[in-house]
Amino acid sequence: MLLARVAGTVVASRKEVRLEGLKFLLLEQIGVDNKPTGGHVVAADAVGAGVGEVVMYASGSSARQTEYTHERPCDAVVMAIVDSWEVDGDEQFRK
Repeated sequence: MLLARVAGTVVASRKEVRLEGLKFLLLEQIGVDNKPTGGHVVAADAVGAGVGEVVMYASGSSARQTEYTHERPCDAVVMAIVDSWEVDGDEQFRK
């Protein structure tokens, strides 16, 4: 799993039928220092995350192993909304 901040939403009015009903988010990847790493990804949202929240997401075949995305053509899925994390005893983020 990877860390990201929700930068926005993605709307696609025409899409593959198995993607119908999915909410898509634009994620800005961040490192453990809570700073952007320069990458972005579009992910299906399985947990109801909102813009500005820090989330954990999975990509690749792991993205299709949630109840929300099972057997759907997804390459990334938001799996958790982060409350906090620390590195070497130092808190890096708190919601």
